[in-house]
Amino acid sequence: MPTPRAITRKLFKTAIAAAEDKKAQDTLVLELDEADSSLTDYFLITSATNQRQAVAIADEIELRLKREHGVYAHSVEGRRLGDWILLDYVDFVAHIFLAEKRAFYDIERLRKSAQMLRPESFSRAEKAKPVKTAGKKPARKPVKHGKKPVKPEIAKKAAKKAPTKKAAKKPAKKAVGKKPVKIAKKAAKPASVKKAKKSAAKKTKR
Repeated sequence: MPTPRAITRKLFKTAIAAAEDKKAQDTLVLELDEADSSLTDYFLITSATNQRQAVAIADEIELRLKREHGVYAHSVEGRRLGDWILLDYVDFVAHIFLAEKRAFYDIERLRKSAQMLRPESFSRAEKAKPVKTAGKKPARKPVKHGKKPVKPEIAKKAAKKAPTKKAAKKPAKKAVGKKPVKIAKKAAKPASVKKAKKSAAKKTKR
């Protein structure tokens, strides 16, 4: 369900579009500070080249808000003269000036604490603002483990239990400058065997 602030912004955008359709000039949006929020939330300030155009802009704003949203102005001032027409919709006020009257009163400078925006910037700011939900935290993304998503709590436990990888053992370095000891192919015969062979050879000679 839209908030009252969101509804006000929607009505205000309709008023801006109506003014631009009637070729209003140098349109500005003043977003008032919270200190002035008891007065109103927004000012729409725009200029007309003559009194007839100023009346036409005011009429178009009233018609569009009535036809599209069923909303009527709380009060209207200055329509007869047409040099400064004020449409009060409580949550926002539209000011339609002739150029010389706007320069004389200079209400943009009177509201120094207000944020001044162009209509296109006002629309972009509305899109950029995220919707806040009270008491709700953003959902945490599941940790991917293989193909199936795993809950963060399970992933943490698995990480604790997982064995740490041991560093691979490097092969021992060969000693430089030392020749390997050759192993004798044939084992040395014992001395007793040699003596027995010699005595046997002597007997055969005799």
